[in-house]
Amino acid sequence: MSQLDKISIDPEICHGKPCIRGMRWPVEVIIDMLGAGMTIDQITEDHPELEREDIMASLNFAKLYLS
Repeated sequence: MSQLDKISIDPEICHGKPCIRGMRWPVEVIIDMLGAGMTIDQITEDHPELEREDIMASLNFAKLYLS
């Protein structure tokens, strides 16, 4: 499974925004948390349903989207 396989886009979930593994965790929220200064460890401790790989997939998706 590639990192981008962790990102799903479904019009029925979060208005079609890119999300983590079909959950209601939009990529933009992950990027916002990182931008606010949270570390990957802090995010995964506060939200155990998220994995380190989810955070990395969000960063990779954002990079590719902006390229």
